[in-house]
Amino acid sequence: MKRKKKNPVFFLRGRKGMEMVQVAILVAIAVALGLIFKTQITDFVNDTFSSLNSAEF
Repeated sequence: MKRKKKNPVFFLRGRKGMEMVQVAILVAIAVALGLIFKTQITDFVNDTFSSLNSAEF
């Protein structure tokens, strides 16, 4: 039985290739949103931790 060589072009057209492209796009979107809203995220985290530190349990 002959084994087929894996062609890089087939990899991009195959199901696994599409999944990798989708993951890469989602990671890029997450990084872009993080950079855009960096100051808002930092302010939210700082406010949350400061309110937790000042709370009396």
